[in-house]
Amino acid sequence: MKLGIVSAILDGWSFEEMMDTVSGMGFSCVEAACWPQGKAERRYAGVSHIDVDRVLADDEYAAYINDYAEGKKVQISSLAFYPNTMDGDSEKREANIAHLKNVIAASAKLGVNMVTTFIGRDQNKTVEENVELFKEIWPPIISMAEELGVKVAIENCPMLFGQDQWPGGQNLMTTPVIWRELFGIIDSEYFGLNYDPSHFVWQQMDYLKPLYEFKDKIFHVHYKDIKLYPDKLKEYGVMAYPLSYMAPKLPGLGDVDWGKYVSALTDIGYDGCTCIEVEDRAFEGSREKILESLRLSKKYMEQFVI
Repeated sequence: MKLGIVSAILDGWSFEEMMDTVSGMGFSCVEAACWPQGKAERRYAGVSHIDVDRVLADDEYAAYINDYAEGKKVQISSLAFYPNTMDGDSEKREANIAHLKNVIAASAKLGVNMVTTFIGRDQNKTVEENVELFKEIWPPIISMAEELGVKVAIENCPMLFGQDQWPGGQNLMTTPVIWRELFGIIDSEYFGLNYDPSHFVWQQMDYLKPLYEFKDKIFHVHYKDIKLYPDKLKEYGVMAYPLSYMAPKLPGLGDVDWGKYVSALTDIGYDGCTCIEVEDRAFEGSREKILESLRLSKKYMEQFVI
């Protein structure tokens, strides 16, 4: 396994600064954020370290991206874009789908051949209605990915944290039950998972068992922790906004048992890229705090992955 980071935490860094930082810290891979230029919709979104439209239009720029990464000895594990491709607003939906397709095409052109993203969800529709929407929207996207040889890895984050995502959240593909159904609808070697155990913690689910059942669908891995506050959960209840009773933390500062998690990854023979995702508010406010969060996370995870 290779150890890297999700580059979205390095908001404000140029591509070169980001790659220099990743390389200088001794990481071997990076999941590169590729949002549309200057279009942040939420925290940790809107970051763009690679301009995919320019990659598609400018062969010299595409070659420069690859040459710079090679020179820094850092593998680009994936091009990352996490939108809501099933947004209830049709205009937003179409714009997100169009950019996701460009990210897929750019991933093929760069030879990365991996895209990490969300399925999306119309948060005001039922699960059943969203499954029907998935049948309409996603087969053409995966068909395109298949033609280009790009794997699409869906993160299992519910995108349900506060009132803006209430009531249903903005990502359908969140549980093993739903994974089985959607993988049954689109049976493709290019449609899989970007596995993040932290989202199962606050949902009070088993984050180890699914690794074994879905081992052939795990294309990419995140390391992010979650701290569940039992006293707050008793006060707010499971129907509350999740951030009322939990908080994202650096690996090792929350409730994920990382030894057991990485052990399970070795059990199933996973040998791909694993990327630290930092969303810990205790390490925000300055570049130095952000860099410190990466140093601490790397130091902790190197107990298990080097």
